[in-house]
Amino acid sequence: MTTTRFRRTRVAAAVGAATLALASGLSYGAGFALQEQNASGLGHAYAGGAAAAEDVSTIFYNPAGLVRLQTMQVVMAGNLICPSAKFSDGGSQPAFGQPLGGNGGNAGDCAVVPNLYIGIPFTDKWSFGLGINAPFGLKTEYDQSWLGRFQAVQSKVETYNINPALSWEPTKDWTVGAGVNFQRLKATLTNEVNYAALYAQGVGSLVAAGQVPAAAAPTLIGSAAGLQSDAKVTGDDTAWGWNVGVLWQLSNQTRVGAAYRSSIKYTVDGTVTFNNPTATGPLPPTLAPVGQLLVNGINQQLFDGGAQLAIKLPETANISVFHQFNNQWDLMADLQYTGWSSIQQLQVVRSTGVVLSTTPEDFRNTWRASVGANYRYTDKWIFRGGLAYDQTPVRDAERTPRLPDNDRTWISFGTQYKFSDNWSVDAAYAYIFVKNSSINQNEGSTAANGNIVGTYKNNVNIFGLQLTYTAK
Repeated sequence: MTTTRFRRTRVAAAVGAATLALASGLSYGAGFALQEQNASGLGHAYAGGAAAAEDVSTIFYNPAGLVRLQTMQVVMAGNLICPSAKFSDGGSQPAFGQPLGGNGGNAGDCAVVPNLYIGIPFTDKWSFGLGINAPFGLKTEYDQSWLGRFQAVQSKVETYNINPALSWEPTKDWTVGAGVNFQRLKATLTNEVNYAALYAQGVGSLVAAGQVPAAAAPTLIGSAAGLQSDAKVTGDDTAWGWNVGVLWQLSNQTRVGAAYRSSIKYTVDGTVTFNNPTATGPLPPTLAPVGQLLVNGINQQLFDGGAQLAIKLPETANISVFHQFNNQWDLMADLQYTGWSSIQQLQVVRSTGVVLSTTPEDFRNTWRASVGANYRYTDKWIFRGGLAYDQTPVRDAERTPRLPDNDRTWISFGTQYKFSDNWSVDAAYAYIFVKNSSINQNEGSTAANGNIVGTYKNNVNIFGLQLTYTAK
């Protein structure tokens, strides 16, 4: 016996499951499209973001607000984002040849999102600014032996964005602004591949070809029970986008802002690596060569190599109102649209041109609405508060363990203390209630991946801190 035949589509599907980790992680969408681009806005749930222009971080939310500052300013901010994602089993099924596993623990993990902004006016009508931030990010990890390990274990996605911008005041009531965005995306995703199922398929092929007696099949299949392969995908790419905005000073107390950030297209180049078993459990001497031949055949299919994914991250558009009610109270509101329908399917392709997987996502466009207020207690102290409602792009039927997301409600509080003419500090906190989400997902094959059935209980805690320097 010199050859072993495997069904190419089944082996490709298993390889694709590992490579698909990159696609799935990136599709975490609403869950990792980060609003947290400063700490001052966190205090009022980012209400009025396109109209407030309270500091130089307006570069991200609406570059038109930059020229309003009329003096050099530097903002250094960071937000500690701590999501909690706890799964409860509701009748999940194990993958073929595998124990079911546990619930995975708390898949959420804290991560710091840093921001830096600099604004420099060079006339009373023109200002230049530079923002460095992270518009998208994700960090989740399940226990290695959890019941959904063949679909997801670790997901880590990071973006770095450099955003130079210009702002111009053509009239006393109107300002406009525009910027370019150079963005880098990095991803690291892991999951397990059901080696036992691939081995059983190989045994079935040998039996069908008459190369192994049917009576030997249970012994061969049993020798591979519980075997799995560790799969890891890393990838990165850089791309360009742009943002524009307009700000209208409707009266001395009221201004209206509108802003747009473009979609960004990535072609993420990734590397797939596997840590495969090298042998099965004990076999009778007559079957040991067959077992090793099967292992060698699978390992020739689960090989390290390059992979590529094309993805278009969504555009956003905002309209905001900021109203100074009196000397103490500011009221604001914001409505944001995100074009998540740019992600309808995710296709992973080997560097050889072989399509490993095509997965429908069917993302929907979403809306986020927020309201907030500032209370100027003294010349030194400002207190903030806000509420927001944020839709998820995920439809119930397509929910995955990498994206156990659902609609969200924000409640936030914050304060600013100005301890000199030049320096102020902001501190803020937000709690996000995430609607419980159900999942029924096998990624196309219960035998290969198991079937995850149950409910997620999610929430997010965010702590923000910001230091602002204003030249006088």
